Amino acid sequence: MATHTVYVLECADGTLYTGYTTDLERRIAEHGAGDGAKYTRGRTPVELVYSERHDSRSRAMSREYEIKQLSRGQKERLIGLE
Repeated sequence: MATHTVYVLECADGTLYTGYTTDLERRIAEHGAGDGAKYTRGRTPVELVYSERHDSRSRAMSREYEIKQLSRGQKERLIGLE
């Protein structure tokens, strides 16, 4: 059974990117190589700053949406930067 992971990356320009994957290691490598999301392509290198695992795709995608709706300050509290 696949593990569904929601993750937050800090980009080189200090912005935060939130995504979903079933293979976190592969996905971070894609982002780092400039092959990830369009948003992160021009903002490498990226660093994983937060992740959480879920048992279902639907729960992980719902959580990804929730995190994306947070303000910058709320995201910083979530990932422990504040």
